[in-house]
Amino acid sequence: KRRTKPSVAALREIRRYQKTTELLIRRLLFQRICREVTIDIANQAYTPLRIQASALGVLQEYAESLLVRIFTSANLLAIYAKRVTLQGKDMECLRSLLKEWG
Repeated sequence: KRRTKPSVAALREIRRYQKTTELLIRRLLFQRICREVTIDIANQAYTPLRIQASALGVLQEYAESLLVRIFTSANLLAIYAKRVTLQGKDMECLRSLLKEWG
C-alpha cells in the first residue's frame, strides 16, 4: 500500500474542514472555558451569572468564526512573506496591525 505525502494529507484535511459546517471545538470544553471566565467575572462583580445553553451555542459559533477569520488573515501574511507555514510572527504582526487600525 502506498503512503501519501504529509503535504497531500494536510491539504486533504484542510479541504475536508473547509467543506464542513460543524463546530470544531468540543461543546463541553467550550462550556468549561466559558464557565471559568464567567466565574472570574462574577467574583469581580460580586453577582452570580448564568448563561443559557442557546447563548453558549451562539457564543461558540461566533468564537469559531472569529478564529477562522484570524487564522485566514495570518495565513495571508505568511503567503505575503513567501511562506506556506504559519508562524508566531504572523500572528504577532496581525495583532499589531489590528491594534494599529482598530
